[in-house]
Amino acid sequence: MDDDRVWSFEKSLWTGGADHYRELVDDECLMVLPHPPFVLSGSQAIEAVADTPRWSGVDFSNGQIARPQEGLIVIAYHAKASRDGETYEAHCTSTYRRLSPEVWRVIQHQQTPPLVGSTAEKTAE
Repeated sequence: MDDDRVWSFEKSLWTGGADHYRELVDDECLMVLPHPPFVLSGSQAIEAVADTPRWSGVDFSNGQIARPQEGLIVIAYHAKASRDGETYEAHCTSTYRRLSPEVWRVIQHQQTPPLVGSTAEKTAE
């Protein structure tokens, strides 16, 4: 999967409908999200995100892509998403595995919102 397709694939996970999300997320996926129960797996992870309102738009910055082996892609980025006057920001990672030449599934995803009052911020003051 080329870089443009990677970012398009990831964006579709933020903005696509629940059925689209269920199609692209693997049954063995592990997720860490910033709300209870925090660590989710398999169908629990799929349903937790599929049942939430989708974002109307998302922008990525500071994106990086790694391909540690054939059929495996790891990405890291900062996301800024919006819907109905609400915004959300997080540092994210996702890992995809290839099932066949054109079929990829998410097997890992995590979101970390910006930390408030972190040690780095305090030392910068």
